[in-house]
Amino acid sequence: MAQRLAMPVKEKTQTGQSHQEFTGSEILLRCLIEEGVEVVFGYPGGAVLPIYDSLYHGALKHLLARHEQGAIHAADGYARATGKAGVVIATSGPGATNLVTGIANAQMDSIPLVCITGNVAQHLIGTDAFQEADITGITMPITKHSYLVTDVKDLPRVVKESFYIATSGRPGPVLIDIPKDVSNARAAYRYPDRVHIRGYQPKTDPHPLQVNRLHQAIREAEKPLILAGGGVVTSGAEKELIAFAEKAHIPVTTTLMGLGGFPGQHPLWLGMPGMHGTYAANNALLECDLLIGIGARFDDRVTMGRLDKFATGAKIVHIDIDPAEIGKNVDTYIPLVGDVKQSLSAALDTVPRAHSDIWVERVQTWFREKPFTFRDSDEVLKPQWVIRHLYESTGGDAVVTTDVGQHQMWVAQYFPFARPRSFITSGGLGTMGFGFPAALGAQLAHPDATVISVTGDGGFQMTSQELAVASLANIPVKVAVINNQCLGMVRQWQEVFYKKRYSEVDLADSPDFVKLAESYGVKAWKAENKEEAARVWSEALSHPGPAVVDFRVAPEENVYPMVAPGSGLDEMIMGEEDE
Repeated sequence: MAQRLAMPVKEKTQTGQSHQEFTGSEILLRCLIEEGVEVVFGYPGGAVLPIYDSLYHGALKHLLARHEQGAIHAADGYARATGKAGVVIATSGPGATNLVTGIANAQMDSIPLVCITGNVAQHLIGTDAFQEADITGITMPITKHSYLVTDVKDLPRVVKESFYIATSGRPGPVLIDIPKDVSNARAAYRYPDRVHIRGYQPKTDPHPLQVNRLHQAIREAEKPLILAGGGVVTSGAEKELIAFAEKAHIPVTTTLMGLGGFPGQHPLWLGMPGMHGTYAANNALLECDLLIGIGARFDDRVTMGRLDKFATGAKIVHIDIDPAEIGKNVDTYIPLVGDVKQSLSAALDTVPRAHSDIWVERVQTWFREKPFTFRDSDEVLKPQWVIRHLYESTGGDAVVTTDVGQHQMWVAQYFPFARPRSFITSGGLGTMGFGFPAALGAQLAHPDATVISVTGDGGFQMTSQELAVASLANIPVKVAVINNQCLGMVRQWQEVFYKKRYSEVDLADSPDFVKLAESYGVKAWKAENKEEAARVWSEALSHPGPAVVDFRVAPEENVYPMVAPGSGLDEMIMGEEDE
C-alpha cells in the first residue's frame, strides 16, 4: 500500500543528511513511510491541513472515517490484527478529544498506536484559541508517552521514538501533538537509524535464577494451572505456550484478552475464567496449588476482586514484561520479569513434567461434564445458537471483532479460537462502538480473511456511520448484529441485582438496520428464526462486499455462568439449571 513520495530525497551526504529542506508535514509522511506504515486512519481539520495537503500526493493509503472515534478504533483493530502500530490522525480541539476513548481503550489493552494530532500555532497555545485543547495534558494518564513538538527539527526523532515506545516492552498508545506552525516550518530531513532513550530500557530476558525457581515449583506441584493472558498474544508466544504446557503437562485457562493464544480445541484448555467463565476454569483456580500467570494482570473480571477467595491454596508465579503489574493485584511467590516469548523459551528446554496426571484428568472431566449450555428453541432465535453457527459456518477460520456486553461474552464462550489475533475485542475499557470500526481495520490488515463484526444493537448505533467507509472502499466485513432490542448486559444486571427495575435499557425504537445499511449501499438481511438465520448468513458470507445481518434474538436471554460482583469464584450462578 505504501508508496514513495512524489519528491524523494536524493541529495544526501555520506552521513545521510539531506541538503534539501521539507515542511514538517512532508517530513512526517517520510517518517511514516520509513516505519513501514501501510495505511493511516483519520479525519481532517484546520490544524492538520498541512499534513493532509502532503497526503494529497498519494504517498500513503488513507482511510477517511466518519468520526474520529471510528478512525482510532479502526487503527486499533489494524494493530491488534497485525501486531504493528496503528496510526491515526486528527485535528486540534474536538478532533483530538474525540480520540480520547480510543486512546484509553488501547492503553488498557496494551495496543500499539501512534496518534498524531494537530494543534493551533505555538503563539496561540494557552490563549483559548479556536479549536485549541491541551491534548497532551488531557491524555497524560492514558498514553504510554506523549510529545508536543515545538521544533520541526525534532520531528524525525520524535516519530522514531514514538514507534519504538509504542511497540516495545508492554505496548501502548503514544501521542504526537504537532502545532500548525511546526507542520509548516521547513528543515532538512534525516531519519534516525536507531533509538536510545536512557530512561526507557524494557527488560526482555528473564533472570535465570527465577526460571530455576519456576522449575522447582512445578516439580513440587500436584495441581498446577496456567493462566494465560493477552501478553501471550502480544509477544507472539503461542507456540512456546503450547510446548510449555504440553511438556510440563499443565492445564491452561485463557483470559478474555488471551483467547486465541492457546488453541480452543486443545485437550489441556479449560476455557475462560472469571465472571462468565467455565465451571472447569473457575474451579481449577479455586483448587490449584501452583498458579502460573503468563502475560495476565489478574484483573477484577478474573479475581472478582475477592482475593480472599482467589487461588488461596496456590503459590503464584507471575511472568510479565511490565514489572509494575507484578504484585499489583495478587501476592506473587515467584516474580519473573521479561518478555513472555523469551521467558517461555528460556524455561522450555529443562521444564520438568509436573506430577499432575490425576489433576489433569479431573479438570478435563469438569470441562466435559459442565460445558456452556443454553436452552435452545425452534420458536425464537437464541443468540448462543447464532454465535455457534457463525463458528460452524466458517470452521472457525475467521477474524472476529466484538463490542462489549452480552454478545461479547457469548462469542468468548461459543467461538473457540484456534489462533492468536483472530479475536479482537475491547477488554479492559469495555468500549461500546469499538467492534465495527475495529473490523474495518482488521480487514484492511488481512484483505483475504473472513472478518466478522459481532455487535449489539446498542453498540452498532454508536459507530454505524462507518458503513459509509465500508461501502465506498468496498471493505468486505460481515456484520452480525445480535439484536435483542435492549442494552442486554445492563438489562441482565437490572434483572438479577435490581429486581427487574428496567431503567432506560429499551432500544425497541432502533432503526431498521437493513434499511440503514442499504442507505449506505451495503447489502443487508434480517433473520428471526434458525432457518432464516442459516440462509441469510450463507448469502452474506458469499457476498463479495460488506454485508449486515440483523439477527433478531430473544431479548430476555442472559449470559451464564455468572459470578456476581463481590462474590467468589465458588459462587457461580449456572443459569437455568439453578432456577
